[in-house]
Amino acid sequence: MQRQVTAELDLELGSSVDLILQVTAAQGVPVVSEELTFTQGERVYTPTEIVDHVGSRLHRLTGQAGLLEVRYCATVDGVAAARTTSDLETITYLRPSRYCQSDEVFSQARRQFRGLEGLDLIAAVTDFVTAGTTYTPGLSHGTDSAVTTLMTGQGVCRDYAHLVIALLRAMDMPARYAACFAPGLEPMDFHAVAEAYHDGAWYVIDATRLADRRSLVRIATGRDAADCAFLSFHGGNVGLPRLYVDAWNLDPVGVESVGADDFLSPVHLG
Repeated sequence: MQRQVTAELDLELGSSVDLILQVTAAQGVPVVSEELTFTQGERVYTPTEIVDHVGSRLHRLTGQAGLLEVRYCATVDGVAAARTTSDLETITYLRPSRYCQSDEVFSQARRQFRGLEGLDLIAAVTDFVTAGTTYTPGLSHGTDSAVTTLMTGQGVCRDYAHLVIALLRAMDMPARYAACFAPGLEPMDFHAVAEAYHDGAWYVIDATRLADRRSLVRIATGRDAADCAFLSFHGGNVGLPRLYVDAWNLDPVGVESVGADDFLSPVHLG
């Protein structure tokens, strides 16, 4: 399955600033070709690439005042091979984190999902979050957490993912956050999903049900959105006057040949 992905950011830098971006396909994703550029007028920046322990690629540079244009495009063919998960990782993804306070939703999770485990637990949590949350662009905030989403019953993809993760961790199942390119997503943007660890493998959960899980392209992986931000900066002011993201399937057959995603069958994120 071939997919084309692209991301364009225009950053208005008020002064010299330390920029860190996560907008490229992760290490291990079968990329056929890709191009990443940072330009400011006639000036071209060469960032430092830093790869974390799960393959997220961070690109860091010091930008100067003015308009910085970030452009990324890539062609991906196939899915990535599964990475080995260490005991330390599974422990990390069991603990509460900034946006996934599994300790605060512990009691409700234990009541709601009592007696469930494995794939049955994953399916039940997915259905619960899907049914109990309304997709509402523009109404949630970057500081909202799983607890906020549980209370308000509204949010966007990151909020759905955070709530799924918190509930699974509360049930002693390791869970993590993944930022992705999502062909067919409406409205198109960077997408966020959860992953649950069961029987030695990670299974992707998209409680929004807005994109086919089989065509997702991994960008970054972490405890929650704090680890997977597409842009972070330090030591200056940054505006984002333009953000454009797109992703589409290039195969004439594609995933449609095997039917629609039912969002409950076990799927691995490539």
